[in-house]
Amino acid sequence: RGDDPRQFDHLRAEAQTHREAGHAVVLKSLCAGLFEMAQRLRGMEAFLMDLVESPAEAGHLLDRVLAVKCDYWRAALTALGDLVDVTAEGDDYGTQQSMLVSPATFRSVFKPRLAELVRAMKQGAPDAFVFFHSCGSVRKILPDFIEIGIEVLNPVQTTAAGMEPAALKRDFGKEVSFWGGGVDTQAVLPRGTPAEVRDDVRRNVDALAPGGGFVFCTVHNIQADVPP
Repeated sequence: RGDDPRQFDHLRAEAQTHREAGHAVVLKSLCAGLFEMAQRLRGMEAFLMDLVESPAEAGHLLDRVLAVKCDYWRAALTALGDLVDVTAEGDDYGTQQSMLVSPATFRSVFKPRLAELVRAMKQGAPDAFVFFHSCGSVRKILPDFIEIGIEVLNPVQTTAAGMEPAALKRDFGKEVSFWGGGVDTQAVLPRGTPAEVRDDVRRNVDALAPGGGFVFCTVHNIQADVPP
């Protein structure tokens, strides 16, 4: 159940404590994204085949996941929507070189459902920013994200195809904030010299920060192969 009240025990008090301490309050979803959850339930290869061979069944599974998510956001934001600064969802649609599904498939299958999800988030917390995590090359669908109300993109995978920071800022910087992209975690952090890390940070901050709309952090999680 997405709306199980036990999920929200003490959550309002915790959010109030963070607010009073001057911190932003970020509330995440209860599970992985629509696409990822469907892959976990069916297996990645099976679900990708479902999208082609059994689109009705694939859609039914996505709708069940969507219903659980919407139930969660309605209940969670009824409990503490007035204290939340950022509502966070995510789903990985990109690889290093391209997308996991075509833009056409994204628009026909996933976009309408994501739009319904974002509406539920906005209805419960109209003043909160909608944060969306999607790894890899997602430039082709970034206008679709913006259209349905996504306001913050994470992680800004700067080395993926089409994800050059300066071009993203130029083309989308007035419509979406970039949360991440501060330093590459695939090659620069694990194998670069301190000087190369500094250069990468400066280059990315210079590209993404002007005019605001940038939250500095690494492209993704810092892995165990990064020397202290």
